[in-house]
Amino acid sequence: MVDKTYIPEGQDAPASQIGATLEALAATIASRRDADEASYTYRLLTGNVDTVLKKVMEESGEVALAAKDVEGWATSSLAAAVALQAVSGGSYAEAACAAAGADVAGFASDALSVQLPPEYGEAVDHLRYEAADVVYHLLVVLERYGIGLDEFAAELNNRMTERERPEGGVRLYDEYVRRGK
Repeated sequence: MVDKTYIPEGQDAPASQIGATLEALAATIASRRDADEASYTYRLLTGNVDTVLKKVMEESGEVALAAKDVEGWATSSLAAAVALQAVSGGSYAEAACAAAGADVAGFASDALSVQLPPEYGEAVDHLRYEAADVVYHLLVVLERYGIGLDEFAAELNNRMTERERPEGGVRLYDEYVRRGK
């Protein structure tokens, strides 16, 4: 495999480009190349590529739906709190200003207290679960085509400005930088 990354001169590479957990997961996925048909990961690595690509798309869609659920619980809770304040004596404008911590025509109010329901936390947990599925399946695709975590990190680092990039972060050599087709 061609080494497509470099560390800028005078800088040391960080101990981990992405983190110990992703490195361990990537190593586990790579080790599944030597497994047998009983291994789900082995089948994704060696079977029809459409199978793993469909999983990436499916899991990405599930992340989007889970994020919409989180947003729905958050906004419905805020709307309920604003409505409750309005019903309990304030105007809708006052309630909206209270939610934003603002003044309206001389009306000063305290910040609106919003109590998120337990379903909000459950929705956040579900979003995290689905996001992990996307990352797992994406790492399988990268492994399938020989793209290691350092090379993937280099791609991400190349998208940052010098100020944003982590010190010592690997980069792609210019001849490997591709921006769209």
